[in-house]
Amino acid sequence: MLAEMTSAQFAEWMAYAQLEPWGEERADLRAGIIASTMANSMRSKKGKPFKPQDFMARFEPESEEAAVARMLAKTRAALGGK
Repeated sequence: MLAEMTSAQFAEWMAYAQLEPWGEERADLRAGIIASTMANSMRSKKGKPFKPQDFMARFEPESEEAAVARMLAKTRAALGGK
């Protein structure tokens, strides 16, 4: 499919991924939301509220080139490309 996709279609998929992310990053956010909700339901009123990011793994920042390559790989995999 990726071999037959136009650059305009590919750009649209990249824009869509920015609006509606999928994959591991999105799954980590979902898990962080659940964990922060549970933790906030049990904290004291004086305690600082937890944020989803408090429960998400932190990785070293990646270069812009690496981010683009990662996004391309995810998009290819999502669209059944090689």
